[in-house]
Amino acid sequence: MDDIATVSGQVTQLAYALDTFYFLVMGALVMWMAAGFTMLEAGLVRAKNTAEILTKNVGLYSIACIMYMLCGYSIMYPGAFEGGIFQSLSTLGSGLLGSADNDAAAAIAGDAYYSNLSDFFFQVVFVATAMSIVSGAVAERMKLWSFFLFSVVLTGFIYPVQGFWKWGGGFLNEMGFLDFAGSGVVHLCGAAAALAGVLLLGARKGKYGKNGQVNAIPGSNLPLAALGTLILWLGWFGFNGGSELKVSDVGEANAVALVFVNTNMAAAGGLVFALLLSRLWFGKADLTMALNGALAGLVAITAEPLTPTPIAATLIGAVGGLIVVGSIVTLDKLRIDDPVGAISVHGVVGMWGLLAVCFTNPDAKLSVQLLGLVTIFAWVFITSLVVWFIIKKTLGIRVSEEEEYEGVDISECGLEAYPEFTAGE
Repeated sequence: MDDIATVSGQVTQLAYALDTFYFLVMGALVMWMAAGFTMLEAGLVRAKNTAEILTKNVGLYSIACIMYMLCGYSIMYPGAFEGGIFQSLSTLGSGLLGSADNDAAAAIAGDAYYSNLSDFFFQVVFVATAMSIVSGAVAERMKLWSFFLFSVVLTGFIYPVQGFWKWGGGFLNEMGFLDFAGSGVVHLCGAAAALAGVLLLGARKGKYGKNGQVNAIPGSNLPLAALGTLILWLGWFGFNGGSELKVSDVGEANAVALVFVNTNMAAAGGLVFALLLSRLWFGKADLTMALNGALAGLVAITAEPLTPTPIAATLIGAVGGLIVVGSIVTLDKLRIDDPVGAISVHGVVGMWGLLAVCFTNPDAKLSVQLLGLVTIFAWVFITSLVVWFIIKKTLGIRVSEEEEYEGVDISECGLEAYPEFTAGE
């Protein structure tokens, strides 16, 4: 009996170590998505705004890590307080610091499946992803420090509250709302915050004409944009695969493999169908639409990458690719200026992803999915609008016309990403 207990304890410890390691590696893949967003946005803005967009992305990632450590994680995962709207303030600040890691006894007994710190690391890179969505939508005309101030509020409070409602045991989770890896909690959240900022910020100068025409403002580096998309595609395997949480038994390992395959197939479907639609609609194979199509497929499958077959995942991604092309064109007609298409990719397609769950998961209820969708959007949009408005009335959120014309690299960062190529632009 002692030998059996010893072997059992060793197996449990091995599973704990494996799941912890898997969680950390998946988190590192998601962190690599920060590089993807950075390169994608740097490629889709003009050369004179590149250094500032790079500064925003590395800055927001660091701010997200600090704010989520200080208060965000505790707000989102308060422990025993389940089913409510807001957690008890008595638990604030205790989530990470009060229980930094599982002890050996809990791991051996099977009461803990992975290190608490590995869970924190995995979650913190998700909140940074949500904030990265905002960065591209407000590019080329927003004040850098106003953006950083908003980052503090979104990552420390707005995101964790709605994250608690689903992933922390709040009322949406209790009602049966399904969002496997965050089509709503992460992507719709980031897009709603971006939309609020864009509406108050206004369009870039020269984007829209007096008679309703839409003037294209090409990005400076499409190779970078393509590289950024492929980095995001790679990182998404950690985003969705890591959300399975475990890999240490046969069932979980097979589930992770299916999630990886479905994630990949949805991206492929989104890219191909966005490319086909752009060819039919514009008469050209638009690279930017193809790239956003791949991202749309990834966003669409994120709400439920486990229950579809690979063919169904491809179709879900394909619909996302079609939606994103139509959405980008529609937002331009509404004079909502989004330089990288982030609101369409993460917001409009994020909504589709939440609804698409109903086609493959028998536990999904359309009414509950709609409620979750509306709740997340309303909370993030309204709170973000208030925060953006306060910043606008105090610090201001938009650079001057002269600074916008010269490029925010000089006014905000005092340097240029491509100094030998930006003269006269």
